[in-house]
Amino acid sequence: MKNKPPYLLFTLGLLLCLLLFVLNLSIGSVHIPFGEIAGRLVGKPLPKTSWETILIEYRLPKAVTAILAGISLSVSGLQMQTFFRNPLAGPYVLGISSGAGLGVAILLMASSAFGWLLYQGSLGIWPIILAASLGAILVLLLMSLTAWKVKDSMTLLIVGLMFGAAVSALISVLAYFSEAEQLKLFTIWSMGSLGGSSYAQLTGFSFALILGSFPMLYMLKSYNAMLMGEAYAESMGVNISRLRWGMIISTGILAGSATAFCGPIAFIGIAVPHMARLVFKTADHRVLLPGS
Repeated sequence: MKNKPPYLLFTLGLLLCLLLFVLNLSIGSVHIPFGEIAGRLVGKPLPKTSWETILIEYRLPKAVTAILAGISLSVSGLQMQTFFRNPLAGPYVLGISSGAGLGVAILLMASSAFGWLLYQGSLGIWPIILAASLGAILVLLLMSLTAWKVKDSMTLLIVGLMFGAAVSALISVLAYFSEAEQLKLFTIWSMGSLGGSSYAQLTGFSFALILGSFPMLYMLKSYNAMLMGEAYAESMGVNISRLRWGMIISTGILAGSATAFCGPIAFIGIAVPHMARLVFKTADHRVLLPGS
């Protein structure tokens, strides 16, 4: 695989992704033949009405959500690892996931701790998505203020970890005062899930993905220069301050939206960029970005 050109690897990767996508739609408590799924994706109707309902209303939104979450977390993880030059950096080291978790914890468990009734199950999953988004935005604003004052990247990383620890402590306090049913709801959300995805949610998720990807696409060459360190990047004309702001905004939107719609799924953002480097055997972000 070493000497094969990137476009061949991209083609193989896309074919494998498509194969797994169709296989995911086929497997479940109700088995739908692989050939029938492939035919339906090109416009051929399914022989059973129940298969049509299961495929279109339930499995297809979940499968697309999985792809969007994978893209969001992988791209944000790639940015974090490059900017901080740390192989263990992921999209959640800035406390974005913890902020989203705090928003959901307040929504679900505040009635026991403070007597606030903020959530009713009849409203569906949208209040949880909104609470997670607001929590992630709050931490993103705090990190933006920190980036304005702190100029050292490693200090910014440490501050992000501190934010995450502090927010986790607040969540633990809320969990201590919450009732069993509310704690169960929060625990289920914290496990991460692709269930309950709808086409309306996919529209919002897709918009957030496009919006969050713009900063990295705009500064792709700057990330290549960052591989040699901040001093080298500055000597090449890279505006480190602007790159830092772009990274925070992009990572915040991508990781925050993935957490809001799917819960805290952290390992993908750390693992996938390393897998892309192993497969494509390059550090060029013009290859690693679509590869991730």
